[in-house]
Amino acid sequence: MSQTLVFEKQGPIATLTFNQPHRRNCLNHDVMREMEEWIGKVRDDRAARVLILTGTGAAFSAGADLSAPREIIDPSQRAAIAAQRNKGLARVIGRVFDLVTRLDCLTIAAVNGYAVGGGWALAAAFDFILAADTAEFWIPEVDLNQAFVGGPARMMAARIGPWRAKEAMILCRRYSASELFNLGMVNRVVKPERLMTEARELAEALAAKDPRAARATKHFIDGAFIGPRWY
Repeated sequence: MSQTLVFEKQGPIATLTFNQPHRRNCLNHDVMREMEEWIGKVRDDRAARVLILTGTGAAFSAGADLSAPREIIDPSQRAAIAAQRNKGLARVIGRVFDLVTRLDCLTIAAVNGYAVGGGWALAAAFDFILAADTAEFWIPEVDLNQAFVGGPARMMAARIGPWRAKEAMILCRRYSASELFNLGMVNRVVKPERLMTEARELAEALAAKDPRAARATKHFIDGAFIGPRWY
């Protein structure tokens, strides 16, 4: 596989890192297909107890690549091209979200920078969110004249509630990590230099728990709040 994603495993703890800082770790077709493969490997690894997802550079993930070719100037043409290109992307993103929420191992999103659109929704698909105090979260699609719908939108509504989800998705307002912590949407806010240390410490604590009891508890909670899967 390429180095768009970097996979490491130490004992029962696996770490997957977005590794395209020059592209703000956007969720394009190649990245999502590779992520689908890695998540599948973690799913099939009985020794894996915890998965950490993080990013390199200034972004955790800037979400789906919504851009159209630069030579297209007309706004309506640009919107149509972007919408068509992202139909297939939406499907593979949905499959990855479904894989993540069905994992028997516990999962941690270590949000190192800004998490935008599908990047924020992807973090919300994980069991725990740790965020650097410099991280920001927002969903820009409506401001780009595109709806934010499908699996990622359902995930967000399930995790943060319908009223907060509408505020985030329709008003496109930005949230700091501290705001989300106060709203109960982030587990911990830490200094950037401490992020991965704390993520690994949490992973070690989770890995020490009885896997069957932890797995059953996780899926019970997700079944109550996420409901039926969509892919």
